[in-house]
Amino acid sequence: MKKVTLKELVADKIIFAVLVALYYWMWARNDWKDFYPTIQTVVGGFTFWYFVFRAIRVRKYKQEAADEMAEANLHRCDSICLKVCKAALIGIGFACAIGRLVLTTEVIGYCLMGTLILIEVVRTVAFWLMDEKGL
Repeated sequence: MKKVTLKELVADKIIFAVLVALYYWMWARNDWKDFYPTIQTVVGGFTFWYFVFRAIRVRKYKQEAADEMAEANLHRCDSICLKVCKAALIGIGFACAIGRLVLTTEVIGYCLMGTLILIEVVRTVAFWLMDEKGL
């Protein structure tokens, strides 16, 4: 069987962030269409199987020999992404303060979900670059 890499597990978090954003959309939307229950059912089923297969891959990864350099790179990527996340949240916070009469909580929530997805993409790309270059 194919070896599970840390790159795969890190990139997998993008799917998790997209699923969180989809669930936010399901809770925050103001309209209703006839096909929404179908979307909810598909997303729910996909989420269930995503977590089952992810748990299997994580369990297999933990049984293999650890790549210490990749794990050190992941810690550095997490540190970088924490700083990017702080900057994004400060930007969203000030935008909310400036536009408090215009921005709704729904828009603020979509900004936060976009930030979540952005951080996961930045984390994956930064980790991939660091791991490729062997930093």
